Amino acid sequence: MIRVGVAGAAGRMGSTVCAAVEHAEGMELTGRADPALDSGLTDILGDCDVVVEFSTPGTSLENSIACLEAGVHVVVGATGFDLDALQRSAETAGAGARCFVAPNFAIGAVLLMTLSQQVAEHMPECEIIEMHHDGKLDAPSGTASRTRDLIDAAGGNVHEPIHSVRLPGLVAHQEVVFGGEGQTLSIRHDSIDRSSFMPGVVLAVRRVGELSDPFTVGLEKLL
Repeated sequence: MIRVGVAGAAGRMGSTVCAAVEHAEGMELTGRADPALDSGLTDILGDCDVVVEFSTPGTSLENSIACLEAGVHVVVGATGFDLDALQRSAETAGAGARCFVAPNFAIGAVLLMTLSQQVAEHMPECEIIEMHHDGKLDAPSGTASRTRDLIDAAGGNVHEPIHSVRLPGLVAHQEVVFGGEGQTLSIRHDSIDRSSFMPGVVLAVRRVGELSDPFTVGLEKLL
């Protein structure tokens, strides 16, 4: 049985993660940390094998480092903070804990990113449009930034800036538009409900303790 805690448990993503963990075979929800619940991360760490970190950009780095230093694996879904600092902490914590980061846990979004990387080898010129609900704090999204990095690594040229849309009624949507001589190619993914992220979160919780490296980015590494 994997004992799982959730940081940011009262938020939209955090509450959905809590429900997914409670219904996942072989997992037990042992802690919910959130200021709205009058429960801090230190209150739950001793009861957890893995913490799923879905708080805010301002607290996610501190929470993740605290998990690593306590020897607790952490699955990070929050974005908008310095991943380099988190990587350095993961590599030096020395407590045997593993850190897994995914800019997006939806399988379709991961496929969009990997397909975009393949397309960029042959149609390098492109633009990224990402659209999220009006409560999302960071822009561009972690998914869009990760997509840009993968396209750049394949020799592509993402025209700046990434176009970020924040409106009520949206959840999480991204389109990459490639342009070539006399043609365009568009790849789009839409998450219309937060349940789309849960299979990826559950997979990461199951696998994070098996990772050989202390710091891993990208759900594609687990598929």
